[in-house]
Amino acid sequence: MNRSYEELRTACLSCQNCPLAATRHHVVFGVGNPQADVMFIGEGPGENEDLQGEPFVGRGGQLLDRFLAAVDLDRSRNIYIGNMVKCRPPKNRDPEPAEVEQCIGYLQEQIRLIQPKIIVCLGRIAACYMLDKNFKVTKQHGQWIQKDGIWMMGTFHPAALLRNPNNKPLAFEDMLGLRNKILEVCPDTYAGIELLGLPQMP
Repeated sequence: MNRSYEELRTACLSCQNCPLAATRHHVVFGVGNPQADVMFIGEGPGENEDLQGEPFVGRGGQLLDRFLAAVDLDRSRNIYIGNMVKCRPPKNRDPEPAEVEQCIGYLQEQIRLIQPKIIVCLGRIAACYMLDKNFKVTKQHGQWIQKDGIWMMGTFHPAALLRNPNNKPLAFEDMLGLRNKILEVCPDTYAGIELLGLPQMP
């Protein structure tokens, strides 16, 4: 496949490859800067995302945005956010392997087109697929590995932080580690932004 970003998006928005298409309100393709060097990947849309057609827009998304802002990242400017599956699994259950298999090609094409230098996996399911099938968020969060020339790290899913706020400081440490990795690998992410001292946890 050698489609452009817009061609890929158009194909994805009309996808009928799996039964999730029958229950969705919107395909949640992704949001952000298609030229970004930093990409975030979650597992799939929830209720708010399905209704609005954009990833991470509910309470968890609002928390994610605050964490991003603390390290001078913004979904409208210098990062890209996508999901493994583009349609909401019923009742926010985990996506089934067959659903991931039918949908993952869209994410793979997004990665090919965007060519990120850094990928952050939000939550266990995305990290298990992208990093290590036995990934344990509580033990391996914030640890960097390099795969296919891309620096990758897994961290807590924002929804999990809402359920267990005690992990917020650990998640924020991961964001500080991300900031340092950006300054090391792709400092142009912060072009035109004045970085002021050590960020504070939101």
